[in-house]
Amino acid sequence: MSHANAPLTPAGRLRLIDRCASRPIAHIAAEAGVSRQCLSKWKNRYDALGEAGLLDRSSAPHTSPTQTEGAVVARIEALRREKKWSARLITSELTEDGIDISPATVGRWLARLGISRRRDLDPDGDNNRAPGKITARYPGHMIHVDVKKVGRIPDGGGWRAHGRGSDGDRAAGRAKTAAKKTGTKAGYVYLHSAVDGFSRLAYTEPLANETAKTAIGFFARARAFFQAHGIGRITRVITDNGSCYRAAAFTRSLFDAARHQRTRPFTPKHNGKVERYQRILAEELLYARTWTSEAQRAEAISVWTVHYNYHRPHTAAGNRPPASRLHAGVTNVMTSNS
Repeated sequence: MSHANAPLTPAGRLRLIDRCASRPIAHIAAEAGVSRQCLSKWKNRYDALGEAGLLDRSSAPHTSPTQTEGAVVARIEALRREKKWSARLITSELTEDGIDISPATVGRWLARLGISRRRDLDPDGDNNRAPGKITARYPGHMIHVDVKKVGRIPDGGGWRAHGRGSDGDRAAGRAKTAAKKTGTKAGYVYLHSAVDGFSRLAYTEPLANETAKTAIGFFARARAFFQAHGIGRITRVITDNGSCYRAAAFTRSLFDAARHQRTRPFTPKHNGKVERYQRILAEELLYARTWTSEAQRAEAISVWTVHYNYHRPHTAAGNRPPASRLHAGVTNVMTSNS
């Protein structure tokens, strides 16, 4: 969709039509860089409908003679829900009744109806894939863990501080190339984060990698952080399918008290609380100002997490800081006193 001040939006078309009152259409069209037929179309629509005729219209056809009839679609859905038949069996049944339709068309309609897979249906034909809300019932019920990979800031700042193509930018590129040659990942920092799903209390550490050993050490420190805030019992730890979380050593490190649950592949919304926290972290800190060194940003992250947990209002906590939903480790310093 074009922006409101583009030359040939409805407002621009109206200006061209006003000029047509005293000059030939062909001349106005040539000046505007459109064909005479196009300008004539807009003028005819304006004469018939007024300014409403100058609005963009949908490119979808008014009628689709070859589209499957509604009664046939209803029959396809009924056969699928009642008999759990495949697209080919449904096609055979419809063909016997004199309805000419291909298995591919039936398959497409099953996908549109959301019942193309057998696991989408209960034995009685009802949907069993209704979307639900992931809700933590108490502190420690769900701890969401994830890693965000960000570029390491060279001493003196990178391209954000000096501009792309500058001497500082080229120096940072040379340092990153040298790190790759030595087999290290010096060009990146891995922000490990853990968020309590009930209170939204968050803990973040910038670390050198995302190996299983690093993830285990991080979660041990995060567990101590939550313990200091009164979250002594952790029921479930939710992660994505990263290599560090698939390691058996990570699952064993959770002890028997916490159940390790990994999200469905390519479904980050199942771990949405920590994903949203990482977006807030990026918008309000990581890219909100120019950093001149990695140590400066790392120190700022530790300060910002205190602000997030104790001062920043959060809608999930009733527009109060996350720590206000917990009974231990909460200071009495609020935004008005900071």
